Amino acid sequence: MKSQITNTLSDFFFEYETPRQVLVRNRRVGVACRVIQAGVLAYIIGWVFIYEKGYQSTDIAVSSVFTKMKGVGYTSINGKERVWDEADFVFPPQGDSSFVVMTNYIITEGQEMRKCPELQGSHNCSSDSDCEEGRFKRTGHGQMTGVCEKATKTCEVLAWCPVENDHDIPDPAMLLSAENYTLFIKNSVTFPMFGISRSNLVEDVDAEYISKCLHDPKDSPLCPIFRLGDIVRLSGFNFETIARVGGAIGIVIDWTCNLDKDVKHCRPKYNFHGLYGNPAETDKARASVGYNFRYAKYYLENVQKRTLLKVFGIRFDIIVQSLARKFDIIPTLTAIGSGVGIFGVATVVCDLVLLHLLPKREFYKNMKFKSTDSHKQDPDSEACSTETEK
Repeated sequence: MKSQITNTLSDFFFEYETPRQVLVRNRRVGVACRVIQAGVLAYIIGWVFIYEKGYQSTDIAVSSVFTKMKGVGYTSINGKERVWDEADFVFPPQGDSSFVVMTNYIITEGQEMRKCPELQGSHNCSSDSDCEEGRFKRTGHGQMTGVCEKATKTCEVLAWCPVENDHDIPDPAMLLSAENYTLFIKNSVTFPMFGISRSNLVEDVDAEYISKCLHDPKDSPLCPIFRLGDIVRLSGFNFETIARVGGAIGIVIDWTCNLDKDVKHCRPKYNFHGLYGNPAETDKARASVGYNFRYAKYYLENVQKRTLLKVFGIRFDIIVQSLARKFDIIPTLTAIGSGVGIFGVATVVCDLVLLHLLPKREFYKNMKFKSTDSHKQDPDSEACSTETEK
């Protein structure tokens, strides 16, 4: 028993087994094997290493965006002139990465809290029973008092009066001058894994350059100052159309950096995408047209009053998209190891063809596999084991 255990341990530690290879001279199988191997090699070099950069590790940036609008608009309504600056037409005013620029509006001045009739043509009534006291209508302006105004044939409501009439949207837009407003974008990114920080105010963008430049995809691709009309045009929209009822545009700042090169080559690219307000869509095809919201300015004139504005505008969403790459030995070895493993596909496919599809498959099976019958062999001989050739 001791001798048997000793022999087993000795065989385990001091013997090496290697498969026997059978060289098959068959043109079709040989060509198929080389074609598969060439395809695997092309995949590893072309896709894994060149296209997917499998030899590099990747990181996504932490980013911050700051914006500032500049511009002046002018309107004249019923002889009343007004100048609008960035404090009036940008919402919110803090310089967020998502904001709205007003391009059109409906204004209702001098509203105060009292009782008045609803708009004509909506919430019609024929008697007081049609205006249940204390009730609200979803599209109404206030709480019904239970009185049907005979002059207007609408329900009387307790609301901010006179109630807003937003049925007629100004056409053309009141602030078409917004086309010439400018947007300044300041963006900084940090790639924590690589300890790299960058700003869109790169080496070539200094104070003198900023004071004169205006972004152009070809002539000034690094300029961080954008004309609103150019943004709308590059997004595929028509400014006059989107200015009337509003819409949404996405500004994508793309930081795709290869940090194996000098860090100064890590620069942003700007892309513009129309998110909502496509002029190709008709009003009839959409349930809700454009982008709008309301806000009010309150003041005292014996009683509290307010000026209500229904704002139509273009919503801008600034999105930072980032991916940095740098050489790393671990993903490189992983990619190489995976590629070497894939080379085994050629052997598997060719073995299937040899053993199951070719006319001489029985001959190849006999050449590939060699078996011995342990019952017919001397148990002390070395041939008592089953030997498999490959």
